[in-house]
Amino acid sequence: MPPHVDVVIVFRAIEKGSSFSKEQARQNAFKAEKQYSKLINTLTRAGLKAVGRRGESQGQLLVMVTCPQKFTLHLLYAYHSDFLYGLPMSKLPSANDFESGPLSPADRIHGGLGIIPGRKEWGLVESVMALHDHDFNDDWIHLWTRHRIATVELEKIRDQFGDSVALYFFFLTAYTRALIFPAALGVIYYLFGRPYSASYSTLLLLWSIAFVEWWRLQERILSIRWCTRGSWRVEKRRADYLPSFPWWKQEMRMMAGLPVILLFATILAVISTGIFVLEAFVTELYKGPGHKYVSFAPTILFSLVVPRLLAIYQKYATNFTDWENHEHQSSHSWSLSLKVFTLSAVNAYLGLALSAFVYVPFGESVMHFVQSHLFTDGRRALALLDKFNVNFNTTSHLGGRGGSGKKISAVGLSLWEWDRKSARRKLNSSRLEEQMFAFSVTNQVVDTFTAIGLPYILRAVESFRSGKGFRNGNGKVHGRKKRVAFDDEPVGHDAHGREEREFLERVRSEMVTQFGYVALWSTIWPLAPAMALFNNYIEARSDAFKIAVHTRRPTPVRTDTIGPWLESLSFLTWLSALTNSALVYLFRPPNQQENEQGIMVDANHQRYGLAATRELLMSALLIAMLASHGYLVMRAAVRHILNRAIWTGSREKKEAERVEREMKDKYLSSLGQRAPGENGMLETTSEWATFWATDEGMDDIGKMLKDL
Repeated sequence: MPPHVDVVIVFRAIEKGSSFSKEQARQNAFKAEKQYSKLINTLTRAGLKAVGRRGESQGQLLVMVTCPQKFTLHLLYAYHSDFLYGLPMSKLPSANDFESGPLSPADRIHGGLGIIPGRKEWGLVESVMALHDHDFNDDWIHLWTRHRIATVELEKIRDQFGDSVALYFFFLTAYTRALIFPAALGVIYYLFGRPYSASYSTLLLLWSIAFVEWWRLQERILSIRWCTRGSWRVEKRRADYLPSFPWWKQEMRMMAGLPVILLFATILAVISTGIFVLEAFVTELYKGPGHKYVSFAPTILFSLVVPRLLAIYQKYATNFTDWENHEHQSSHSWSLSLKVFTLSAVNAYLGLALSAFVYVPFGESVMHFVQSHLFTDGRRALALLDKFNVNFNTTSHLGGRGGSGKKISAVGLSLWEWDRKSARRKLNSSRLEEQMFAFSVTNQVVDTFTAIGLPYILRAVESFRSGKGFRNGNGKVHGRKKRVAFDDEPVGHDAHGREEREFLERVRSEMVTQFGYVALWSTIWPLAPAMALFNNYIEARSDAFKIAVHTRRPTPVRTDTIGPWLESLSFLTWLSALTNSALVYLFRPPNQQENEQGIMVDANHQRYGLAATRELLMSALLIAMLASHGYLVMRAAVRHILNRAIWTGSREKKEAERVEREMKDKYLSSLGQRAPGENGMLETTSEWATFWATDEGMDDIGKMLKDL
C-alpha cells in the first residue's frame, strides 16, 4: 500500500532551461539549500511529516507532506481560537474527540503555514497542490447514476473538499429544485396561455423573490449547522496585505476603479450595439454577392472582439483589486467578482434588451434610418465614380456626361434593398424567441463541451507532447514511455494557486447569469426555465466531474455565504420587476392588434414619429418604476413570511440561542456568580429581619371571612 500523501510542494532548485557560470551556479545552490532547509523546518515544526523526492526534470524536487493523526493538538488550538473569535460551536472539542476517529480529508489540508508560491521568501516554490483521492472521486462519479449528486453526499463532499465546495453544490441543488415550479408554470403558459402574460410575469417575480429570500435563510441555517457563521473573523490575512495602509486610502482606491468599470462597460455597450445593428439591419438589407456569407460577419466580429475585450478587462480588474489592498481573500474575491460580473451581465443581457426595447417596437423606424444612410452614402459613392467616368453599366449615371438618364439602378446601388415594403418584410418578428432559445439551449451546450470535452482534449494533447502518452480521467497513462505523472497538475501552470478559486467563481457566475435569463427574460419564451432545469441536472454532474478530473483539488475554505452572488441575485430580482412589467406593457397591451410583421402592438400606439416613440417609452418607464416600488413591498412581505415560517422556531435558532446562553452562564460561573434562578431564597441578616419575616395579610383576610 503506498504512503498517504496529502500535499505536494514543487520546489525548483535549478531554473529550467537556464545556464549559469560556475560562481552563479554555486550561489544558486547555496540559495536553494537554504530555502529548502527552511521549507522542511517550517513543515516539521508545525507537526507535519515532510520528505523530498526527485521530480520529473533536473533540479525539480517534490516535497511530500502528510498530516499525522497526532496533529490533533494543533487542530484543538485552532478550534479554540475560532471559538474565541466568535464562531458558533455546539461544544468545544477535546483531544479525545479527535483520537476517537481519523481526521477528515478537509481537516488534514485545511489552514496554511504561509508557504505561498511567488513570495520573496519562497521564490523557489513553484506550486502547492493537494492530491486528489481517486477512490473517493470514482465512488462519487458512480453515485451520479443512482442518487442526487449533492444532497445525498453533502456531508461527504464537505469532509473531502471543505465548506466552500459543499455550499456551492447545496446551492446548485436547491436552485435546481426551485426551478421545477417556474418550469412547470412556463410549460403550461406556453401551451395554453397567452404570450407575454401578466399573470405569468407576476408569478415569476414572486418565485424569484421567494427563492432569493429563502436562500438567504438557508445560508444562516447552514452557517450555524456547520459552525461557520462569521468565518471571516478567523480568516488569515493575505500575503500581499499592507497592515499600515490607512482605511480611507483603500476606500479611495476602490472608488478609483469605478471610472475604469464604466469605461469598459461603455466600450462593450458601443461594440455590442454596433454589432447588433450590423446583424439585425445592415446584413438584412445587403443583397449583393456573397450575401449568404455576409450574415456570418457579425458573429465572427463578436467572437474576435468581445472575448478579447473581456480578457483585457479581467486583467485590469484583477490588478485594480490587488491594488485595493484587501486584508482577507474573501473581501478580495468579493470585490473582483462584482467587477467581473458587471461586464458579464452587460455582455449577457444587452443583446436581449436591444431586441426587446429597440428592434421589436421600433424596428421599422430603425430600418428606415439605416436605409436612408446607406442610400445617401451609395449616391455619394456613385457620384464620385461618375466624376472620374468610372461606370459599372449604362444605367449607373446620375446625369453626368455620356448618359442622359437619371436612373440609379447601378450595380453599386443594387447591393442594397431600397424598397421600404421589402425591407419591412425582412424584420424578424420571432427574433426575441430565437435569441432566448440560443441563450437557453445552444450556449449551454457549448459551455458544457467547454467545461468537459475541451479539457480532455487539451490534457491529452499536452500529455502526448510531453511524452507521457494519453491518459484517462483517473490518471492512468497509455503510452510507451513511462514517466512521472502529475495527475493533479492542470494544463497551464498557475503559480499563485488561483485555479480552484477561479473555477468556483466562474461556475457561480454561470448560475447567477442563468438565473438572470430566467427571471428577466423568460416572459419572452416561457420554456426557458424548463431548459435551465435540464441544464442544471447536467451542470451538477459536469461541475463535479471537472473538480474530480480536470482541476486541482480545491483547498478547503471556511465560508458562510456564496459571497457577492447573493447580492447579485437580489439585484437581478429587482431588475426583473422592471423588465417584466415593461415587456408586458409593450407586447401585451389591453387593446392589441397585429401589424404587418405579426408583432402585437397597442392600437393607440399604431403610429410612427418621435412623439409616439417618446410617449411609448415614457409610459413603459412609468410602469417599470411602479413595478420597482411594488417589488419592495412584495420582498418585505415575502421576507417576513419566510422568516416566521423557516427561521423562527427552527432547530438551528434554538441551538444558537442555547450555545449563547451556555457561554454567558459559564462566564458568570467563572466570576463566582450563579445564573438567575439558582440563588434560592435570599438570606437576610439585617436588623429588619423580623419585619420582612412577618406577613399580616393572611391574618386580616381570615378575620374578614369570620366576620362575614
